[in-house]
Amino acid sequence: MEKQEKKRDPNNPCLFCTDAKGVSLEHELVYSCRDSYPASPGHTVVIPKRHVASFFELTAEEVAACMALINEEKKLLDEEFSPDGYNIGVNIGQAAGQSIHHVHIHIIPRYEGDVENPQGGVRHVTRKGHYTR
Repeated sequence: MEKQEKKRDPNNPCLFCTDAKGVSLEHELVYSCRDSYPASPGHTVVIPKRHVASFFELTAEEVAACMALINEEKKLLDEEFSPDGYNIGVNIGQAAGQSIHHVHIHIIPRYEGDVENPQGGVRHVTRKGHYTR
């Protein structure tokens, strides 16, 4: 009988604190790397170095560092992948889909035709994407 591999809990110990793989950019307060389960080619996460679960617990300096790194990553993603657009988002809390309890900001490159109708963008998370003006 084959031994079943035990699935690692990414929160014990914290994956982002102990096992940062494929770091793309790094600064004093924050780093970035490609997402392990990308929603699209180039999907990247920006991660504060300080272990904190919620975006709302970040200091003003950490938020500024995250935003600066997002802009730097966008330039790299534009060069490497030439996406047609972006979604940027943060899952905060289990109800919002946060599975690793260390804040991380998703930069998701989008491409013409990657979904049938992109209207509503991030609203599709709650299935309320299509709306009329």
